[in-house]
Amino acid sequence: MKNGFLSAVCRSPVKGIQKKDIGEAVLIEGMGMEGDGHFGFGHRQVSLLSAEEAEKMKIKVPDIKPGAFAENLLIRDFDLTSLKIGDRLNVGEALLEVTQIGKECHDRCAIYEAAGDCIMPRLGIFCSVIRGGKIKIGDIVHV
Repeated sequence: MKNGFLSAVCRSPVKGIQKKDIGEAVLIEGMGMEGDGHFGFGHRQVSLLSAEEAEKMKIKVPDIKPGAFAENLLIRDFDLTSLKIGDRLNVGEALLEVTQIGKECHDRCAIYEAAGDCIMPRLGIFCSVIRGGKIKIGDIVHV
């Protein structure tokens, strides 16, 4: 599988709101992203989304920015759809393990209301942090 790279590193202090691109972060083993609202959140510690898929939504919602889908990591040039539960990804200094693919949304988010669609329930990848470390935009991502 071809290597990809991080194009955004996003977090928000609480769950349920859009995240903001902060450029770099520290992932803590067994907990997630330091300072993020999902820190310590069981098997969904870090969320991944394809940068290319997120950009396709700009057709419907032109002002979408990284973190709009509440994703932690936007990954470019990498086929996230080929991942399976249990796969492990090296991201910067960290090692992630895929624990969930997609999710059920109980409430319709602002993106869904604006575009009539949200990609996170179908294309979001959720991981636990197996080995912590620093990550930043430009870091290589590989299985």
